Amino acid sequence: MALTIARPFLSDGGYGEQEMDANSALMELDKGLRSGKLGEQCEAVVRFPRLFQKYPFPILINSAFLKLADIFRVGNNFLRLCVLKVTQQSEKHLEKILNVDEFVKRVFSVIHSNDPVARAITLRMLGSMASIIPDRKNAHHSIRQSLDSHDNIEVEAAIFAAAHFSAQSKDFATGICNKIGEMIEGLATPVDLKLKLIPILQYMHHDATLASSTRVLLQQLVALYPSTKMVIVTLHTFTQLAASSLVDIPKQIQLLLQYLKEDPRKAVKRLSVQDLKMLANKTPHMWSRDNIQSLCECALQSPYDSLKLGTLSVLSTLSGTIALKQYYYNSQGNSTAPAHSDDLIKLAQECCYHSNCVIAAHGVTVLTNIASCLEKDILALEQDAVFALESLLVLCSQESSVGAQNALKTAFTCMVKLMCSRPHLSQPVVESLLTQLHNAQDIARIPMCHCLAAIAVQLPVLGEGMLGELMELYKLIGSSSTDKQQELMVALATVIFVANQKTMSADVKSVIKQQLENGANGWTVYKIARQASRMGNHNMAGELYHGLLTQVASEHFYFWLNSLKEFSKAEEGLTGLQDSKSSVALARIAEALKHYQRGIASLTAASTPTNPLTFQCEFVKLRIDMLQAFSQLICTCNSLKTSPPPAIATAIAMASGNDLQRCGRITNQMKISMEEFRSLATRYHDLYQSSFDADSATLRNVELQQQSCLLISHSIEALILDPDSASFQEYGCSGNVHAESEYERSMLSVFTRVLEDVESLSRKYPPVSYLHTMCLCGAVISLLKVPLSFQRYFFQKLQSTSIKLALSPSPRTPTEPIIVQNNQQLALKVEGVIQHGSKPGFFRKIQAVCLNVSSSLQSKGVQDYKVLMENMADEMEQRVEPHNDYFSTQFLLCFVALGNHIVTVEASVVDSNGIIWKTGPITTIAIKSMEDPFSQQLRLQQQQQQQSQQQSQLQRNALCRF
Repeated sequence: MALTIARPFLSDGGYGEQEMDANSALMELDKGLRSGKLGEQCEAVVRFPRLFQKYPFPILINSAFLKLADIFRVGNNFLRLCVLKVTQQSEKHLEKILNVDEFVKRVFSVIHSNDPVARAITLRMLGSMASIIPDRKNAHHSIRQSLDSHDNIEVEAAIFAAAHFSAQSKDFATGICNKIGEMIEGLATPVDLKLKLIPILQYMHHDATLASSTRVLLQQLVALYPSTKMVIVTLHTFTQLAASSLVDIPKQIQLLLQYLKEDPRKAVKRLSVQDLKMLANKTPHMWSRDNIQSLCECALQSPYDSLKLGTLSVLSTLSGTIALKQYYYNSQGNSTAPAHSDDLIKLAQECCYHSNCVIAAHGVTVLTNIASCLEKDILALEQDAVFALESLLVLCSQESSVGAQNALKTAFTCMVKLMCSRPHLSQPVVESLLTQLHNAQDIARIPMCHCLAAIAVQLPVLGEGMLGELMELYKLIGSSSTDKQQELMVALATVIFVANQKTMSADVKSVIKQQLENGANGWTVYKIARQASRMGNHNMAGELYHGLLTQVASEHFYFWLNSLKEFSKAEEGLTGLQDSKSSVALARIAEALKHYQRGIASLTAASTPTNPLTFQCEFVKLRIDMLQAFSQLICTCNSLKTSPPPAIATAIAMASGNDLQRCGRITNQMKISMEEFRSLATRYHDLYQSSFDADSATLRNVELQQQSCLLISHSIEALILDPDSASFQEYGCSGNVHAESEYERSMLSVFTRVLEDVESLSRKYPPVSYLHTMCLCGAVISLLKVPLSFQRYFFQKLQSTSIKLALSPSPRTPTEPIIVQNNQQLALKVEGVIQHGSKPGFFRKIQAVCLNVSSSLQSKGVQDYKVLMENMADEMEQRVEPHNDYFSTQFLLCFVALGNHIVTVEASVVDSNGIIWKTGPITTIAIKSMEDPFSQQLRLQQQQQQQSQQQSQLQRNALCRF
């Protein structure tokens, strides 16, 4: 999420550049609506959703929907149909309509038309608006009346509206339930109409009584109408009702299992399996042992592959949830498997080697989850899981069908899961993967490489062993320019980088570069260079970036690649540092800073208004400041040799009472360095909080940089400034954290080693000696030797989220303040819209928006009297939950002090875990507080009275003297 400054947008004043753009767009569409040609009117109507997407604030949406309601009222049926489609497409904007009564009045007037098609369109329009008018009695009455109509189009529209109103209104659902039941049971109602009426009953979940009576009605319908279509529709409605009411789910599971066992019709069995899978996804904790056992028996006894596939898909879903533990363990955690507990394992083992690869994939999933869940007597089960995975790998790697590739991805997921829970099984799995990698098709090799990379990240020992075979395979790749071949080159290079992450040999580099020169396009080379930067292979990455500089057409791309090249050169020089050589370290840091300064200049030139590269610039600036702080710390440590404490330092320390003064000027320099590192840690924390759209690996990288700064700050304090009160307990847990990458593993190892050295040294020797400064220099060099990882968010945004704010009232011009009298309160309305990219909520979702409003006095007015400062809040905060990506709230502000005030509104987001992210935007408005005329007149009168009293008193005093 970009930290952009929001401006007043579509506010009540209707002024400003963006407001004029919105108004002009609305006027252009209004011109089309007023046209006498039907085609132009329709074109104007269908362009409204785009307008709502671009300007999603209530003032414009209200005006636009009122214009659409006018067209709906006076236009023909085709225009009404266009308006209906626009309303359905813009459903999430309906709640922003301010004049709901007027909008409904204009639409509802068409319900009295003599044309049944017009009435049908109106009913569908009312149903689409049910979210904003759930309890309008006139709409309820019209729907009831239309259900008795003799026109089929109107009746179907009434059913559509009844379903939508039942979902929104408890009163309507309670009132319409009996009528729906009478119509379904009535002999005059056609069967196709009954099939459309039954799904309405799934919305009768507003209270337990209504849900119970609806369930009784559905049970009667199942018994009365045993035809296939009726049973399918009724059973699915049953399931939807149970899933929404959360009361009768165990009964519904038993009912579906009963139909799955006893009903001979394939369509009913298929529907039962689909509904069981939906309940398995939604409520796995409500499945009992008997339910799972019944499902296993159905799968074992079924002669049909399609039915076996369906039941296995349900079991594979349940096996990855708590239902599997409930099946094998009781509430105390003891193994109390049912009498036929072997049926589940038997079914999985039987299906693992099925000729249908999809069935085999589900069987492998169940077997892997069982092997990962159980804790005793699983040696044979583990071997079965490994053999099944290898069998599925051989089966699917030679096919190119979609089903085979999906099964292969399932197998790879199971492999990684099994390796994480049972690391001792990893060697045979990796060997089988490497064997199949030579023989498989290109489309299957790519996910194989991804699987190998995931295993190598978790188990680095295996990665080093597979490097030789990977290099042989990389040499054998053809020079084809097909997309799959190019993607395979990237995937193989990634595995090689992961397997050879610690040291990249010259042979490996030459093989990769030669293969890239033979048949790789520029985009493939860039992706491989990007992977090298992520894995810390900066030498390789820098060479690849340099070769791409002349292959781009845009200057922004050129500057972007040039900046990446400079960053890679900078980090490459830091990687080869030697211990205990501070002079070399200073030279390397100076060289790295030179490259970083060039890189940040190119990075700034690469940014555009649409892509400002905010995170990248801030991350690089922090890295530059960190390197400068490291350099300054090494120089401070060296100053103990060049400028030792004076001879009178001990006397000065005794006179001042500060024992650290005996160490000389290095003490003050160390204080400055410690504060600098703490400041850097705070800035890294701010960067972390502003990166809402970043992936977890990028956030962990930022967190590690912050911990590096805190580590050096703590080391300075523990060794030199305050060794007696320094505590190591709060810093000592870093080594116990599970590392997700080689970079994190290396950083945690450095943290642990530095803390051990600092702790042992601080207890042995008093400060400050050469041992202390050498320890600090060694800590700095150890941190610099770990190659910096540029994670995914530095190159790529998989999630994009931004917030637009609108403040009301707003000034006529941006420089003009809003006039407020000092004895009144200003009602500040804050509205906002959350905008997403192509993958909303990919990493985290917005649960609430936290709005912080603060005011500050910029310049005081002429005020020669005292004011009471009561009820003056300089800062207020509210938390608002957005609905359909829209939120609004109000603040009451008072400006008692006369003068110019600045009101700042800052938005932060709260994710589903309750974590606050300082994402912005920040917007400000100017307020001018004026004294109200009545108070001013009263004050002037009092001043005049006081002056006249003073003058009369002076006259009396003068007369008394005479």
